[in-house]
Amino acid sequence: MKSRTKVAVIGGGIAGCSTLYHLVQEGWTDVVLIERDELTSGTTWHSAAQVTNFGMNQTMVGLKSYSIALYKTLRDDADYPVGYHHGDGGIRLANTEAQMQGYRHFASMARGMGVEYEILDAEECARRHPLISTDNLLGGLWDGEDGDIDPAQLCQALAVHARRAGAEVYRHTAVTALTQKSDDTWTVETTNGTIDADIVVNACGYRVNEVGAMMGVHHPVASMEHQYFVTEDIPAIIDAGHRMPLLRCPISDYYSRQEKNGLLVGFYEQDCKTWGMDGISPSFANDLCPDDLDRVMEVLEGAFERMPVLAEVGIKRIVNGPITYTIDGTPLVGPIPGKKNAFCIIGLRAGLGEGGGHGWLLSQQIVHGEACYDTWCIDPRRFTGHANVELTALKAIEDYQNEFRFHFPHEHRPAGRPAKTTPLTPIFAAEGAEFTVVNGWERVDYIKPKPDFHPSLSFGFDETFDVVASEVKNIQTNVGLCEVNGFNRLEITGADRHQFMDRLICGNVPKRAGRVGLGYLLNHQGMIKCEATIANIPATDRGPDRIWYGSAAASEYHDMDWLTSHLKAEEDVQIKSLTKDQTILVLAGPKARQVLSACSRADWSKEAFPWLSVRECFIGIAPATVMAVSFSGELAYEIHVPNASLYAAYLALRDAGKAHGLSLFGARAVDSMRMEKGFLHWKADLLTEFDPFETGLSRFVNLEKSDFIGKAALLERQKAGPQRKLVTLSVNSTTQPAHGGASVMVDGSVVGTVTSGEWGHRTGLNLAYGFVEPDLSRVGQALKIDLCGDLVDAEVVAKAQYDPEFDLLRN
Repeated sequence: MKSRTKVAVIGGGIAGCSTLYHLVQEGWTDVVLIERDELTSGTTWHSAAQVTNFGMNQTMVGLKSYSIALYKTLRDDADYPVGYHHGDGGIRLANTEAQMQGYRHFASMARGMGVEYEILDAEECARRHPLISTDNLLGGLWDGEDGDIDPAQLCQALAVHARRAGAEVYRHTAVTALTQKSDDTWTVETTNGTIDADIVVNACGYRVNEVGAMMGVHHPVASMEHQYFVTEDIPAIIDAGHRMPLLRCPISDYYSRQEKNGLLVGFYEQDCKTWGMDGISPSFANDLCPDDLDRVMEVLEGAFERMPVLAEVGIKRIVNGPITYTIDGTPLVGPIPGKKNAFCIIGLRAGLGEGGGHGWLLSQQIVHGEACYDTWCIDPRRFTGHANVELTALKAIEDYQNEFRFHFPHEHRPAGRPAKTTPLTPIFAAEGAEFTVVNGWERVDYIKPKPDFHPSLSFGFDETFDVVASEVKNIQTNVGLCEVNGFNRLEITGADRHQFMDRLICGNVPKRAGRVGLGYLLNHQGMIKCEATIANIPATDRGPDRIWYGSAAASEYHDMDWLTSHLKAEEDVQIKSLTKDQTILVLAGPKARQVLSACSRADWSKEAFPWLSVRECFIGIAPATVMAVSFSGELAYEIHVPNASLYAAYLALRDAGKAHGLSLFGARAVDSMRMEKGFLHWKADLLTEFDPFETGLSRFVNLEKSDFIGKAALLERQKAGPQRKLVTLSVNSTTQPAHGGASVMVDGSVVGTVTSGEWGHRTGLNLAYGFVEPDLSRVGQALKIDLCGDLVDAEVVAKAQYDPEFDLLRN
């Protein structure tokens, strides 16, 4: 074993082999893979190995399409071919119109990635899969690229190609310790010696947290026992003359695919079982859990009803092995939070089908710092401190039980809630609040009109439409109050704080005490990385001169990693997180100034406290920091309060608001208003796939600055011209909004993709944002949007449809 390497990949399943292969493809050949046993001796060897093109967002579709293309290439390699049944086709069944509506949305979304799904009725499902019954069946989604692959051959092929290019693989070599040195490189101790590595990658499958513990981190990954069986030969399959399509059934929680002349049938039973919660035996390799078919009998009965042939055929073998899940069922692929030169590719519950794409995107991140797609949906930093063992297990169970049931818009499943709350959470619950979840935080979504109000799950406008309209109306005419908890807040101090921020932000940085500004941080490719509110707070008894850096709740770990990774040793800059210490109360509406004046002794006139000001004060008896900023487009104030005083501030504001018609509002009202105002949402509209010029943020870029991160790349992109441009669209539909991922069309061709959509209750417009081809971005351009299978007219309109001159905010 060599003593030094650029990258040490730990784990020899599909995750590790794919990463090793793709690092070599990206040009790094001084890389090694370290495996405690044989390659594929973990979950990979017993995988059902289905390879689908289906994904619930464009990044997932893109990485799966890449996997399929890669596997076809490996299949056709004359020197080391891989057994791959490509193109058998697959059907996802549905027995409700809501499920079918969701499938139509996913078909629209996938079309933007060059992938075509078909929507089938029940009879066509049975024609393509003659073993199924149409009882209690409405239709399904057809993926013509569906198939299955040989797990061991795939991983061995990836390893062979990596070795040929110079990579090395060390089998029967267990990692025993990981130590990070002062230069942020790693010492990897193993049973066969020690190797120094610039970068380490945790690709350890169900042993992920054994290696995580060596690094001092815990990953939100849990394992579930998963069973499938393989049947004896089925005459109908032998006689069919073609391979049977794959089947995934959310009605009865099972799947099947052809295995030789029989079927492989797997189950996602409700009475499911976690695995390895109290540790994993060191000898568990190429091993399985005891069979337990009694646990799946209820699911099996449903499978018999859908596929009667199963009741007439014998079982050849049973497999019960562990598979890994994360809190939301999607893998963790990318930088490990809080660690430098450390990455992971873990929680791959569908690892064989997706593993090629995951290794591809991870290797790009390692080598180039960013991937070709925005990878937030798989970023390990999307979960923060709430992601403990207990929560992960509860969410893994819930996701397992709903394996083939996609999330509807505004659906928040109950397991593991509430994870993060504030002193006001029970107060809002008593007021009738329905909660959404943002990075684990329970945040008010809307106030229910009555206790038994339960809107239907749908991709169309639901029963909350009038509720949200009422909240917006009161904000527009009187004043509203809402809580924004979990808002990412970093306190930056030190003499070089402004110089530091100036280097990271692509535009002008507010430096005057008592002022607030909005800034954008770019990555080294010149694309949008972060959005931040920068507030300069002068020294008081509460602290020294300091900057408050505020950003989306979900960005807590992401932004901290980005800022700390760019600190220079000689800079006098300190960064401290206040995210869990303070909460924001937002006061919005034309009477907001009167309410604030009634519960605070400060002068809140527009002359004394104009738009984009910040000051410390008291709200009643509660210490607070108030900013004159607005995400709604109305006159508004962000009132930042220490959590210990939050209830006191809330009571003071509610009491002061009685005379002015104050009422509560939630996140859905905010989303409606920000769409009308032209404000963007991080990781919906602000993506690493686009630069600030393409995103319509040129006013926040100052190319006259001497330098900022991403400037050189941005200048090159400016010369080349935009590939896409973000536009605001008025959508001609009163029944459904445009959901992220929907395809924007012209003459039957995809010309763009929707990023956000919502009804604007003040303007009466169905609004959407989307990236489209530049020559189709002018105001007045007619387009169409595929809304769940309906081609709906849309028109490009001006960005801010409500108060475009910002008069309400200034006055």
